[in-house]
Amino acid sequence: MKRRDFLKKSALVTTASALVGCDVKVDFENLSSFKNGGLPIVISTWNHGVAANKVAMNIIKNGGNALDAVEAGVRVTESDPEMMSVGYGGLPDRDGHVTLDACIMDYTGNCGAVSYLQHIKNPISVARKVMEETPHVMLSGKGALDFALEKGFEMENLLTEKAENLWKEWLVTSQYKPIVNIENHDTIGLLAIDKKGNISGACTTSGLAWKLHGRVGDSPIIGAGMYVDNEIGGACATGVGELVMKTLGSFLIVELMRQGMNPQEACKEAVMRIVAKEEYNDMQVGYLAIDKNGNYGAYSIHPGFNFALHLGGENKMHDAESFVKS
Repeated sequence: MKRRDFLKKSALVTTASALVGCDVKVDFENLSSFKNGGLPIVISTWNHGVAANKVAMNIIKNGGNALDAVEAGVRVTESDPEMMSVGYGGLPDRDGHVTLDACIMDYTGNCGAVSYLQHIKNPISVARKVMEETPHVMLSGKGALDFALEKGFEMENLLTEKAENLWKEWLVTSQYKPIVNIENHDTIGLLAIDKKGNISGACTTSGLAWKLHGRVGDSPIIGAGMYVDNEIGGACATGVGELVMKTLGSFLIVELMRQGMNPQEACKEAVMRIVAKEEYNDMQVGYLAIDKNGNYGAYSIHPGFNFALHLGGENKMHDAESFVKS
């Protein structure tokens, strides 16, 4: 037994004994899990996660690895012009520019990211190129675009007619105010564990609509928008990125799981770190997490955050618990 596991179980025994007296029999399996998970598993944020999960799980079922699965999964959302908070068709900033952020991380701890990237439909694949073919973790702006073009990515106009019309409507008032769950889809964060038990994660977004030109959120930041540790588990975030960046929410969740919390407890604690210090009435943040055994958790500030879970042959939507009750 690893020292960490011994200490964790000893603490659980002590706590349980104090509550119910001596000679208590503790069910460690139930104490260590929020939802009974399993392997392989794919989990992702919001309604668009169902289609992404399907592609990711098909790769895993056919013997593929988690890294290939998470990249292919989120590419589905990036390429769909109807998903107006991710990739092609994403709502622009207040100057009418579609700017994209993404990051990817594998089970060895390697990671790559792009921020403030324009004209490239699938930023997650550029992020993977950064991870695998450069000594860096993140490229940004024109440098990221130049790198993508050098690697053979095609330059495209990402502003669809639908998104442009919405932007022009917004220009009439130019009022910028986050609205909780306005689209019921936001960043897509996707976590997967393959048949070998290896974890990878991906996160990609077009960011907040009508943001200041040049704004970068949490999604491309390793430890904020997404983080995985193959010994422990992984986590990803969605919502107002500024709140996630201030607490490094995804890294925090993984570290809380390292210290003994289950995925649900860790997600809840990460939300509590935000609501204890921030004005959250108009701000939504949601977290997903999985541990090494495929147990999972989800928690958000406000009701309305949902997630797609592909587990045991089923790919279904679930509602997350929230701090604010409806």
